[in-house]
Amino acid sequence: MAAKNTPETAFPVREFNKQVKGWIDRLGNIWVEGQVAQVQTKPNWQLAYITLRDVAEENSLSVTCSSALAKGLEAGARVVVLGKPSFYEGRGSFSLAVTEIQHVGLGALLERIAKLRMQLQTEGLFDPKHKRPLPFLPRTIGLITGRGSAAERDVLSVAQRRWPEVQFRVENTAVQGPRAVPEIIRALEILDADPNVDVIIIARGGGSVEDLLPFSEESLQRAVFAAHTPVVSAIGHEPDNPILDNTADLRAATPTDAAKMVVPDVLAEKRLLAELRHRGAQALQGWVQREQQGLRNAKQRPALANPLLQVERYAEELDRHRTALRRSLELLITTQHTKITALRQQVAALGPAATLARGYAVMQVIPRDGSEPEVVMDVEQAPPGSQLRIRVAGGSVTAVSMSTQSS
Repeated sequence: MAAKNTPETAFPVREFNKQVKGWIDRLGNIWVEGQVAQVQTKPNWQLAYITLRDVAEENSLSVTCSSALAKGLEAGARVVVLGKPSFYEGRGSFSLAVTEIQHVGLGALLERIAKLRMQLQTEGLFDPKHKRPLPFLPRTIGLITGRGSAAERDVLSVAQRRWPEVQFRVENTAVQGPRAVPEIIRALEILDADPNVDVIIIARGGGSVEDLLPFSEESLQRAVFAAHTPVVSAIGHEPDNPILDNTADLRAATPTDAAKMVVPDVLAEKRLLAELRHRGAQALQGWVQREQQGLRNAKQRPALANPLLQVERYAEELDRHRTALRRSLELLITTQHTKITALRQQVAALGPAATLARGYAVMQVIPRDGSEPEVVMDVEQAPPGSQLRIRVAGGSVTAVSMSTQSS
């Protein structure tokens, strides 16, 4: 069992390098894919020294091979190498001793791009529902492109010609080679974090399929999809298109087209504004004329020609109703007065006074106890000696009952 490593039992450098070399030597041969970043070789050198970079991130690997094997190898080439990891104890450095180099052909690259495009489409990275709309007039436009490139000049000149007040924040990056993808992703993160940047353009002025490979790398597609700011792909190329065209929120055929899509034309907008103002004035004028004609037509109506006409009609109708009501009341009163007079005559004809006037008399007996006199209806009510009051038409006679006789 190995002794525990402590400050007191630390490895000397030579021992540590020896241990590391032992570990690495046990790895055996391995295939590695990357992009050639640098080749150092001379005719009198037996070995060539190559720097191999990852196509998506800032990772590099030192490679050694025979000068004959590196013959014709240029920076930017995509290769697959077979080598054995080596660790040099004296320098404490690591490299890959390569015995075979295979160029990744265009057909193989296009096949990989097609498979990745299909995979990302299946994952939904191209779904239109995820596309973010571009602002009508962005405050600041983020531009990712090569330093001093034609794409940068085209975007800036066209945008400023269309809208002189437009603002740009430019992030210059490599747009081909092994450094392109990590630099573009970093620039995208910087611009996406800027709250003043409303849209981001990734631009390059065309190139071969190999030159455009960074714009089809998976890590860049996922970074664009994760961004919160709308992204425009402006890679000038035809007819093939990198995957960035599918992932971006909008695809422009060239950097110039991207500037036209992102920045409105101030002259065209002014012309549109003038046209809309003219149309609005015509519409308003037409509306006023129609309303004036309607008002004139309304004034010609009898009701508006004489506003009191309807009131006068209602007043006349009210007078007719009032006259008819008065006549009805007078007729009702006359009829009822006639009825009352007839009833009064009937009552007078049937009353006691009329009977007395015809010679009849009413006889009442006056009780001795001083109570009210009673009308004599029977001879038994007035026995002899009873005091009587006899009422006739002209007055009354007081008498005394002398005798009674039944009929």
